Amino acid sequence: MKNYIYLTSFISLLITTISCGGDSKKETLDNTPPISVTVNAIQDTTNNPFLNVSGKIQSVQSADLSTRMMGFVNKVHVKVGDKVKKGQLLVSINNTDLQAQLAQINASITEANAAYNNAKKNYDRFQNLFAENSASQKEVDDMTAHYEMAKARLEAAKQMKNEINAQFTYSNITAPFNGVITGKSVEEGNMANPGIPLISMEAPGNFEVIAMVPETEISKIKNDSKVDVIAKSISKTISGNVVEISTSARNTGGQYLVKIALDKTEAPILSGMFVNVQFPLEKKANAVSSTLYVPEIALVKQGQLTGVYTIGNGNVALLRWLRIGKTFGDQVEVLSGLSKNEQYIISAEGKLYNGAKVTVQ
Repeated sequence: MKNYIYLTSFISLLITTISCGGDSKKETLDNTPPISVTVNAIQDTTNNPFLNVSGKIQSVQSADLSTRMMGFVNKVHVKVGDKVKKGQLLVSINNTDLQAQLAQINASITEANAAYNNAKKNYDRFQNLFAENSASQKEVDDMTAHYEMAKARLEAAKQMKNEINAQFTYSNITAPFNGVITGKSVEEGNMANPGIPLISMEAPGNFEVIAMVPETEISKIKNDSKVDVIAKSISKTISGNVVEISTSARNTGGQYLVKIALDKTEAPILSGMFVNVQFPLEKKANAVSSTLYVPEIALVKQGQLTGVYTIGNGNVALLRWLRIGKTFGDQVEVLSGLSKNEQYIISAEGKLYNGAKVTVQ
């Protein structure tokens, strides 16, 4: 009986303790100080007269060097990144066959030259004999024919030598201009084939951009227009001007090629960098635009998701996910997730999180 009383008392005490503990947790208040934030209202793009398209930087002067002959590569004299001068030897291709052909041609020239000299002497002698009435017209005609044929054979042999000498230039690949080696697709001992690029090179310091403009906007692009080229990889904006506009999209899938010459710059741009090109466009009077923008610094990225912090009831930070579009300078197009004049946080004096207390500056 006593044990039963003791057990009942212990259970009652335990329940009372748990209840008191729960009450104390309910009474705990969040005393974390609010985070000071700066807010802004989303803007429309009525005054944003830009067309933004993608482009790629390339060198104004570039070349893919190949050969017109087949042969094994004896030596590659350069590597990627080397600076070369015009006329510098880049690749040597085995030319043993050409050397043998050249020896045969030289022998033919020697033989043809001897035959020519002999025919010329006979021709001159019969011309003198004919003048003295000591040779017939037929004999003179025969000597003239032999002389002309010997002369033609000698000229043919010389032309064949010129052809062989021209082929020697294809066995020694040289730089067509001062530049930098940007690619090498052949090694010593490889077989070089006609028309297959062996070495790629570019002239440094002079760049242009090739941009793809949709057919709905190409009529708005004008020659000599000043444009801004944004290279996100190096966080630089470079100015340039339109120098060429394609008039056909037959082979580009409805996209028109526009070439932009870049101004001289100290920015560390490289051939092959992808860029955004902003073309200035004329806006019609009273034009209405429904596109909305937020500054890029306000965006929060988590994996593939992009959002902004907004102000919720009770002055707390709420993370709102967005669907974004193109980038125009430091402004990012908002396709959905926010409405016009809705406030969002652009900076905070502390680390924000969902539900964090904030105070607007």
